[in-house]
Amino acid sequence: MIYEGTMGMDEGAPTTARLRDVLNRAGRVVIAEGSPDEADSADVARIVVTGAEIADLAQVLAIVDGGTGDRCLCNGWPTIMVHDVKGELIACWTLHHQSGLRGIGDCDADLQDSPALTEWLAERGLTGSREVQAGLAVQEAEEDRRRLRWLQAAPAGLRDAATEVSNPPGRDLEAWSDGLRDAKARLATLVQDGHPDEIERIRVLLAWAGISARESTGGLKWYDMAVQQLLLAEDPDLIIAALATGLPSPVQLDGATQLFSSFEWTGAHGKDLPEPLRSMLIGHIQADGTDPMRFRMRHGYYGAERSA
Repeated sequence: MIYEGTMGMDEGAPTTARLRDVLNRAGRVVIAEGSPDEADSADVARIVVTGAEIADLAQVLAIVDGGTGDRCLCNGWPTIMVHDVKGELIACWTLHHQSGLRGIGDCDADLQDSPALTEWLAERGLTGSREVQAGLAVQEAEEDRRRLRWLQAAPAGLRDAATEVSNPPGRDLEAWSDGLRDAKARLATLVQDGHPDEIERIRVLLAWAGISARESTGGLKWYDMAVQQLLLAEDPDLIIAALATGLPSPVQLDGATQLFSSFEWTGAHGKDLPEPLRSMLIGHIQADGTDPMRFRMRHGYYGAERSA
């Protein structure tokens, strides 16, 4: 395993000046496309940077002075091993999520221009970061489209509050969590004010909750959970009654399948549902359900019989 850190420089905030001081003493820099515990493997692609290219590397490794105040929990890669002119290892740094650097000080630091470093590495044959970035861009675009579909499904008058829930302010986790809590409280108030009739409010929320049931990216996002929590705060008998009032729409039935298979619902109320709601949900799933819906049905949710 390669030692990760900068000898004698593990205290104090990371700065570009500290980084360049180390690289000014470098005779060669080895960059291995793997984490520190993989860096010595012969199977890991690597390059050796010497001479004037070390100064070029210093330019693309420039960081935001002061750091993030935190350390990522992952191992990080590529691994950047700095050797002095005598060949001694004087520093070992790692990239994290292709956008941050560890090892310059007492916390991680954001790169000033992570795309520039990604391209610099790719030009020298280390294309892993670029491939990861391309994949992340595709994933982020799909996440944005999913969030937009959820926002477009927001009931009338709730779009602004829903936007705050889906994108709460705050750069660090604590501020983000505080922003999300406040946004959810505003959303709950607006839902109550805009839909004072309980049955009508539940049906509106079920339709909104149903949007996530057919998303292919899997799982509930924090903003999906906000709607589910609003439903869980309602009287469970009224939820059953709301589904028995008139003919629920397919998207309302989708929302019901999400709600009734949630841990919070089954933990409080069990899996069995009354007739004719049970048969209606099972018929909906059999006719047009998703694979996750069918899986939950086969495993006893909604009161369906377990398969052999």
